[in-house]
Amino acid sequence: MHTQFFGNFLLNKGVITPEQLIEALKVQSTAHQKLGTLAIHSGYMSAIEVEDVFITQTHYDKRFGELAVELGYLTQEQVDELLTIQLPNYMLLGQILVEKGILTHVEFEDLITEYKSIYEIYDLELIEEQQHMVDKLLSDFYLPEDLPHSEYILSYLTLLFNDLVRFIGEDFTTLNIITLPEIPTNTCISQEVEGSFSFLSGLDMEQETATAFASRYIDEEFEEFNEYVKASMEDFLNLHNGLYSVNMSNDYSMELHLQPPAEHENTLLSTDFPFYLLPIIFSFGTINFLFSVKRIDE
Repeated sequence: MHTQFFGNFLLNKGVITPEQLIEALKVQSTAHQKLGTLAIHSGYMSAIEVEDVFITQTHYDKRFGELAVELGYLTQEQVDELLTIQLPNYMLLGQILVEKGILTHVEFEDLITEYKSIYEIYDLELIEEQQHMVDKLLSDFYLPEDLPHSEYILSYLTLLFNDLVRFIGEDFTTLNIITLPEIPTNTCISQEVEGSFSFLSGLDMEQETATAFASRYIDEEFEEFNEYVKASMEDFLNLHNGLYSVNMSNDYSMELHLQPPAEHENTLLSTDFPFYLLPIIFSFGTINFLFSVKRIDE
C-alpha cells in the first residue's frame, strides 16, 4: 500500500505535481525494476555511486551489474542477490520519477530516508503485517484534528484503502481530507449507515472515471457509462460498508444497519453536518470519497 502514502508524501513536500504523479502511476504497472534502484533499496550502493555507474554506461556497452562490480561498488554475490529481489511499489514509483527527470537519484534517496525516518518505517516489505504503521500514516495524513471519534473513521479509512487495493488496484494515491459544508456532485453514489454510529458515505467521480472504476471492479471492460457502471459503484460501496459494519460489530459490539444506496448527479449534496472530502487519485481518474458523521451515541 505504500505507493499511495509515498505519493502523498511527495505531493505534500511539493517536489512533484498531481499531474506528474498520475503519469508515473500510469507507467508503474508496466515498469521494469532497475538494478540501481534495488541496490539503493538494499543499502548496497549510494545514489551517487548508482549515478556514477549510469554515467560510465554511456561510454561502455556493459550491464549495470557488470560495471558496478568492476568499479568496486558491488560484489558478484550481491548482484546475484539483487536479481532475486522484488522491488517494493513505492521504490518503483521513485524509479519512474527519476527516469522522467522529475527527481535525481540523490533527491530520491534523501526523500526515502526522510520518509522512513518521519513515519518510523524500517521494513516496508513487511508493512502489511504491521497495521499500527498504517494507522499512524492514516492519522498523520488524512484525519482533521476536529474529527469526532476519529478511531471509528480511522478504521473506516483503513478498510477503504484495503478494499481499493483488493478490488480496484494499487495505482492510487490520496490528497488530504477537506472539510466542506456541502458537496457539488458529478456522478455520485451515497449510502447512509444507521446505528449508534450513524454516517453518510459516498463515491463521486466523472462518468469516464466511473466507467474505468467499474471495469476494474467487475473485471469486465465497459465501453461507456451506463446503468451497469452505476450498479458497480453501488455494489462496491455497499460491500465496503457491509464489511465495515461487520468489523464494528466484532471490534466495538456496535450494530450498524445499511440503507439502500442513492444516486446523485450534478446536484449539491448537503446534510446538517460537515462533509469530509477525500480525493483519491487513480491513474484513470480521481475518485472523491465523501463522509459525514450524523450521530455518535456516547
